[in-house]
Amino acid sequence: MSPTFSRRSALRLVGGAIAVAAAATSAGPAPLAHAESGSGAGPRVEGLIGRLTLDEKISLLHGATDPDSLGQAGYVPGVPRLGIPALRLADGPAGVRVTRHATALPAPVLLASAFDPALARRYGQVIGREGRALGQDVLLSPMVNLIRTPYAGRNFETFSEDPLLAGDLVAAEIRGIQGEGLIATVKHFALNNQEKDRQSVDVVVDEQTLHEVELRGFEAAVEAGTGAVMGAYNKVGGTYACENPMLLTDILRERWGFGGWVMTDWFAAHSTAAAIAAGLDMEMPDGTYFGAALKSAVRSGSVPEAYVDRAVRRVLAVMDRFGLLDGSVPARPARDAKAGAAVALEVAKAGATLLRNEHRALPLTGAAARSIAVVGPTGSLPFVSGGGSAHVVPDRADSPLDAIGSRAGRGAHVSYSLGEDLFGKPVPASALSPALSTEGQGIAAGQTWTYEGTLTVADADEWTLVIHYSGERPKVLLDGEDLFPVAPGYGEYFSGGLVSAAPDGLSVRRRTLDLAKGAHKVEITAKGGTGGQLFRLRRITGATRAQDVAEAVAAARAAHSVVLFAFEDATEGLDRTTIALPGHQERLIEAVSAANPRTTVVLNTSSSTSMPWLRRTAAVLQMYYPGQEGASATAAVLFGDCDPGGRLTQSFAVDDAHHPVAGDPRRYPGLDGTEEYSEGIHAGYRWYDAGGVRPLFPFGHGLSYTSFVYDGLRVRRDHHGLRASFTVRNTGRRAGIEVAQVYVGPSPDLGLDQAVRVLGGYERLALRAGERRRVTVRVASRTLSSWDARKHAWVLGTGRRTLWVGASSGDLRLSTAAEVRA
Repeated sequence: MSPTFSRRSALRLVGGAIAVAAAATSAGPAPLAHAESGSGAGPRVEGLIGRLTLDEKISLLHGATDPDSLGQAGYVPGVPRLGIPALRLADGPAGVRVTRHATALPAPVLLASAFDPALARRYGQVIGREGRALGQDVLLSPMVNLIRTPYAGRNFETFSEDPLLAGDLVAAEIRGIQGEGLIATVKHFALNNQEKDRQSVDVVVDEQTLHEVELRGFEAAVEAGTGAVMGAYNKVGGTYACENPMLLTDILRERWGFGGWVMTDWFAAHSTAAAIAAGLDMEMPDGTYFGAALKSAVRSGSVPEAYVDRAVRRVLAVMDRFGLLDGSVPARPARDAKAGAAVALEVAKAGATLLRNEHRALPLTGAAARSIAVVGPTGSLPFVSGGGSAHVVPDRADSPLDAIGSRAGRGAHVSYSLGEDLFGKPVPASALSPALSTEGQGIAAGQTWTYEGTLTVADADEWTLVIHYSGERPKVLLDGEDLFPVAPGYGEYFSGGLVSAAPDGLSVRRRTLDLAKGAHKVEITAKGGTGGQLFRLRRITGATRAQDVAEAVAAARAAHSVVLFAFEDATEGLDRTTIALPGHQERLIEAVSAANPRTTVVLNTSSSTSMPWLRRTAAVLQMYYPGQEGASATAAVLFGDCDPGGRLTQSFAVDDAHHPVAGDPRRYPGLDGTEEYSEGIHAGYRWYDAGGVRPLFPFGHGLSYTSFVYDGLRVRRDHHGLRASFTVRNTGRRAGIEVAQVYVGPSPDLGLDQAVRVLGGYERLALRAGERRRVTVRVASRTLSSWDARKHAWVLGTGRRTLWVGASSGDLRLSTAAEVRA
């Protein structure tokens, strides 16, 4: 059943003061003043609207072709005669995505793992400064959609499965971005939690779940003053998000008081009159619906010109707020690549999450640091970022192998073996008839090259056919099947961050299939285009895989310790099909760890990963997509130069059958075009708690190289909630990082669905060996409240509430009760 709302019901807490007895932190951003939120248009904006022609107004409400493109995602022409400058809009979840070099920051999910809003603000400051320096005005970021399914292809671009943490971080990042003069665009509003069928799926969610789970981050972004909001592709309750009055007017404008503008995701518009009436202000990247069609609608009277004025007013009000209507664009700063790199390194180290560490396998010291076998393709190639709109061209990026070798120093022996081939080996000449040189077929500009022949397979086997190419994707048919089709409307945009490009820069695509013994018809067509084309055909077979694994096993046996890099390449536009590692990496880990039990697995993956090989390993370090300084950060953690400071912001499931959307196609990926959030408010760790399901690793989990104890929990009354105080002591022999977490249980007085416990607050602590610190964490009244769909309002959960304090949602060491009264 889709949600319904009272159109003008005010946001309010039912209940007042609170009486106490126990704990939590990070209450979220305080509401901003009216002027700071950008919700008012001054006389300058009103004067401009009065002078703009209808054509000029409409030109401000849709994208166009940039005559001087900097490689950004979008462009809105200005009105030079009135001093209204053009707007350039760049992607930027992990750095500014243009054709020029920029600081490639760690993925937002790695940033989030630090549980540190202050660091998120500095992350935003780097992006904000660089966006301005690189000629951009609007950042199409941050993304705050919750991690609902482990399969979602963009989980690495967002923050968490927990709404409180996501809200804290998005607010801090936006303040950092906009403090540098770049307009932030929070996305994707709302419920865009998967890539599968994202442009058509209809999301069905109840009102309580919508407010308590998905919307909290967006509301925090509005409170932080975000200049723009990007509407999602999907439908909500039967209506596309970009023309949904419940989302764009009832909630965003009337309930939250948002005064900025709403733009579509790229090609997410579906109408003219319905969309602008619902509250959409800008269509991107072109004017299919908000160009000539909008002008015709105004002329015919089906769209009042007042709606156009309203949308223009919102755009210009934000521009005015950022000083873009002062007669000249504010001076752009120079890039500070050194400072950006320093923040990238700090974030990667702060978010590095140690999941397992048996018998103190890490940090690498003594003999373990002097004899190391590095295994895996991402050990020799820097895995910087994910694909699609998150991909950034870094200034530079070292490989982990080089960083480990440098850190190990003279006298150490660091070997390398591939283990898992990403780019293939040449197809033997004897296998193709007629003979074909597959290692560098050059096609001149304007020419088309074709090949027809047979591929002879000596024995039935699993083959991975790999193509490398420099221009338009070649067409390769095997027995009449197109192995590498180009998805309509996607082209080469939605490609991964690492494995989609060869070391020499050529694009790469793979197709794995079982080939029967005998001859197979091969047809290849490659076009030279305007600049020529270089084409390679390679293959990976059972025999070549066995050879790669054997070499890795031999290297592991010869070394004291092993650092094995495993990867998973995710991208916008595609969901994962499993949480298992892709390819044959699981077999590689099992073989190498059997040969050397002192094996540390470093994960460069996008989201949660199953680990059937876990118990065979000594340690597991989650680095996600660590940005341009990822190699240095990884080495620093491995050798103990810093403590692994990250904690999981999402639960890791044991396997594909045991997570919140497993086994129910209505929940994911949807059935008959409809996706049901039937888990309700029980997203992420709440689902595991509600069902008594044990995850592989719980939300908040992460190990340190030292140890901590908690004691002395006390709770006192606060006008806006509860304050929990407790002591954390470092009981080890070295300095370390702990993230103390406070959880709160349900209210006995509410007749509403409630979670077993929710995150109430947290505090990131850096403690010296033996240091003891008293910590106070605030649990806000919003966290103590639930959304009552009957009242269309937040209702305070009174009565006796249990509070827990610990190191994760599965490691709760202290508890007490608090009496909450209205």
